[in-house]
Amino acid sequence: MIEIKSINKAFEGTEIIHDISFSVQKGSIYGLLGSNGAGKTTLLKIIAGVLKPDSGEVSVNAEPVYENIPTKETLFFIPDQPFFFAHYSLTQMARFYQNTYNRWDEDRFQSLSKSFGIDPHKNLHKFSKGVQRQAAFILALATQPDVLILDEPMDGLDPVVRKKAKSVLISEVANRDMTFIISSHNLREVEDICDHIGILHQGRFLLEKELDDLKSGIHKVQLAFKGNVPGQLFSDLEILHKEMRGSVSLCIVRGDEERVRSLIQSYHPVIFDLLPLTLEEIFVYEMEDVGYAIQNIMDQ
Repeated sequence: MIEIKSINKAFEGTEIIHDISFSVQKGSIYGLLGSNGAGKTTLLKIIAGVLKPDSGEVSVNAEPVYENIPTKETLFFIPDQPFFFAHYSLTQMARFYQNTYNRWDEDRFQSLSKSFGIDPHKNLHKFSKGVQRQAAFILALATQPDVLILDEPMDGLDPVVRKKAKSVLISEVANRDMTFIISSHNLREVEDICDHIGILHQGRFLLEKELDDLKSGIHKVQLAFKGNVPGQLFSDLEILHKEMRGSVSLCIVRGDEERVRSLIQSYHPVIFDLLPLTLEEIFVYEMEDVGYAIQNIMDQ
């Protein structure tokens, strides 16, 4: 299990991460979301042991990560811009990692290389960003990590390769009980594979929940009444967003589903639909609630 306890980090007097604490269970896929500049990449680097927090601690299986080589051998971090030595091919990078990671699995490396179809002898810097990301993914999995930390892992991948990468990722969880922490702006793909979500804004968590719990606590509601909408109704509900579409009120409401349903029905609406939201919609409205301006995706 990964434990992040009271992490703080500042650069040149500017606070980037403020008092972040959470845990990631073994064999789970954790999605880290947030606004631009929220601190996601900094937090990932701290979890991976690349950066030292100003205070707080990150541990894996009760062992600290920073400057702890045995623990760091069980982790692998793929940044948004994967790193390869100048002029190195996939095979040459594989030999480097083989000498660095005791768990290196050559059969796994060969199998993944064939599956993704990358020329193992071509200079990696001559490939596109998407192919470089595939190469980093292959190398990471061949080190047999317990924890894989990914910053924008699907960026630059075409739909076929994205599907293949997600399939490999899910099989690693199923077969090896591997743990993933993923930061991504592609919320639909995060929703497909993650079981736990944390949303960062200005270095702080807005919320941090299991995905199913998150979805059960926020709702899209469509309402219409014979006369005017009862004013007290909106006072009784925790409204994140409200708009009128003709005579129909569209609201995004936070709260327990049964309480929301019971309260609305007590006002006897002539139209009442309580609809599920996607993770993307939840993200948009949670961010709007703290003043982060995002175009309303429901009109797209």
